[in-house]
This record gives sequence, C-alpha cells and structure tokens, in this order.
Amino acid sequence: MQLICLGLNHKTAPVEVREQFSIPKAAIRQGLANLDDYAGLDEVVVLSTCNRSEIYAVSDDAEDGLAEAKQFLFDLAGNDDDIDDYLYTYLDEECIRHLFRVVSSLDSLVLGEGQILSQVKEAYAVAREAGATSTVLNTLMHRAIATGKRVRTETRIQFNSVSVSYAAVELAAEKLDGLEHAHALIFGAGKMAELTAEHLIAHGVTHLYVANRHRERAEKLAEKFGGEAVEFDGALKNCPDADVVVTSTGAPHYVVKPWDVQQYMTKRRGQPAFFIDIAVPRDVDPDVGDIKGITLYNIDALEAVVDEHKAERREEAKAAEVIVEEEVQSIEDRFQYLGLQPLMALLSKRCERIRQREMRRWHRKLAELDEQQWRHIDHMTKMIVRKILRTPMMKLNASAGTPDERFYIDAMRAVFKLDTIGETGTREERHHHYRDAEQ
Repeated sequence: MQLICLGLNHKTAPVEVREQFSIPKAAIRQGLANLDDYAGLDEVVVLSTCNRSEIYAVSDDAEDGLAEAKQFLFDLAGNDDDIDDYLYTYLDEECIRHLFRVVSSLDSLVLGEGQILSQVKEAYAVAREAGATSTVLNTLMHRAIATGKRVRTETRIQFNSVSVSYAAVELAAEKLDGLEHAHALIFGAGKMAELTAEHLIAHGVTHLYVANRHRERAEKLAEKFGGEAVEFDGALKNCPDADVVVTSTGAPHYVVKPWDVQQYMTKRRGQPAFFIDIAVPRDVDPDVGDIKGITLYNIDALEAVVDEHKAERREEAKAAEVIVEEEVQSIEDRFQYLGLQPLMALLSKRCERIRQREMRRWHRKLAELDEQQWRHIDHMTKMIVRKILRTPMMKLNASAGTPDERFYIDAMRAVFKLDTIGETGTREERHHHYRDAEQ
C-alpha cells in the first residue's frame, strides 16, 4: 500500500478555482458512504476548507490510487474541469510531511492560524464515522493531530498570528483611513463572522449590522456585540449607511449581486463603500467590483496584509519544522513496526478486505436476496479466497529456512502488491517509503 495526497490550495489555485472544488460536508459524507465505488482507494480522509481541498488516501498502487482520488474529487465537487495545472500530489513520506505541515499551520495562508487543527480533526471524525479509515489512516491522523498540538504547545507560532478575519478588518481600516465612527454590515453568523465582528468593534466601528438566513443566529451574534440583526434578503438596501460590508457565509452561490449593490449605492448617493469577501465559494459577484464607488477584495487579496506580520513568526516556524521532521521520523518507525507482522497474515487480511468490499458492492445490486442466501454467499466467497491462497501459502511456508525463502517472500510481495509503504533494508534504502501498516 501507499499513502497518497491529492489536492489544491491557496498557493496553487486562485479563489475562482478553489471555490469550484470547495466541498460541502454533506457531499463529503455522501461520497465516503459510496467509497466502494472507487476500487483503487482503501482508506480516505477528505479535508476541505476555504483555502484547500485535499484527499488523503491509502491505495495498493500509487498510479491507480491517484487516478481514483482525482475522480473522487471531481465527483465530490460535481466538477470535472481540467485543473491539472493547479493540483499537487504527494506520496508516502512526502504525504505524511505535507499533512503534518498542514495541521501545524505551516502551509496556511496565515502562518500560525489556529483553525486548521480543528478542521483536520473534523475531517478525520467524518471519515472515521463513515467507516472510511482503518489502521493506516487512523495511525496517521492521530499522529498528525498530536503533531499539531505539539507545535502549538512547544512553539509560539500561534502568538501574534493574523487571522483571515483580522486581516480583512486591517485591510478595510487601511483603505478607509481608519474605522472610527464607521458602520459595518456582516453577512453570516458563523465563527469567521464572529471573529470579524470582534475585530470591527475593536477598530472603532460604531454600529454593526448582522444578516443571516437564520434570523435567530443573526440576533444572537448582533446581541453579543451590541449590534442589530437585519433580514438577509434586502440587507444591503436596508443598511445604506454601512461603509464596510464583510461576507462570510457558507452559501454555494453569490449572495451579493450587482443589482443589490446598485440599489445600495443609489441610497448612499455615491458615497464610497468597501466590500471584503472572505468566503469560499465567494459570496460577492465579481462584477460588483466594477460599480462606481465600490472597492471589492476577496480572500486572496488578504495575503499582502498577512505577509506584513509573517516575519514575526518565521523563527517559531523553524522550530515547528524541526518538530514536524521528528514526528515524520517517528511515524516511519511506527509503520515499520506495524509492518513486521507475518507475511501470510498480511496477504490473508488483504484478500479478506477485497472480499468484503466486493460483498458490500454486490449487496446493493442484489437487494432481492434474503439473509440466508447472503450467509451462503458469504461462506462460499470465504472458501474461494481460502482455496486460492492455499497453494501460495503452502509454498511460502515450505520455503521457510531454506535458500528459497527470500525468493518466495519477494515474489509474494511483488505478485500480490504487498511491498507496501516501504521495503526491507536500511533507512536510506527505505527513503520515501514505509513498511505496511496493516494489522
């Protein structure tokens, strides 16, 4: 088996591409529930945030696995556009290193931001609940989460970190020469919206409007900051005094459209306004930026603000990178230990996994069979697998302690693709590879 990662992020793809592959949680759950349709993927975790969409998987063959992971990504997003120029792939050690850097916020738009750790935890929880993980990814994700916690405990990388919401407010304050006495409107009432509200008030905003499709959530957030909840539909038209508009909803389509803004600007009598869209997919139609008096920024525009503060955390990032490398080395040893189980047990377990996967697949197609008939089929397929394996198992067993032992071990690993996540040999010979982690 091999560990694989396929994805795109803020470094490789602009927001207009990322939003096309932003995957809702419901779609992830549905996709994982149908994982048997992707024969090249044995275990899967899907991580989708505003800045990245990634698939971590275990596969018998890297080439087949990456092809299946790409198709899985397309199916999850409902999009099959040609995005090869934006995709990256990592195998084995590099996959582990990338995940550990991601969970430690070393690969984030905002170096040191704290949300990614909880996002990885949630992605893993969803996959595990769906039965999409087993020994390898369970081991990997537990260690990744522990690595993220260790980085936050042993370094100061999260101190003085700039969140996306803070960067958005900083940008607004810079462009408007301060926010004292300004009025602001927030679309959304989630965590990002709450952080944005906090920063707006801290920067001197005197009146805060909150619009959300669930009125009670808007009222709760507005009350917390002494603001005012407004109806989602028509919010702009009803809040023409809002000088700053920040959008952070989870809508899959634009919630702020040019006509809405035209009406809003008419009521403002041409007085300039500042829009910041920190949602992925975007909340504000890009054509809004062409309206006279409107300045529109999306999440990618915040990178310049973030960079101003990044130098303060670069030294801490160096210490975090050392921790990541230590953890990568440690889990390599863990995978090596797990891979020392008898080869015959490894082969037997792999074949049983394939049998069970095919049983699940056909169970849906042969729904008319009753429970007793399925028990007969279950017993029959077990016997077929056992009889197929009998001869190679006997040959391997007979070779034990003879000059042919190494030949049969190598042959079994090659024929049944058991030379997984690593090989025998020195650490240098095993570079970029890991031993099998099956139990």
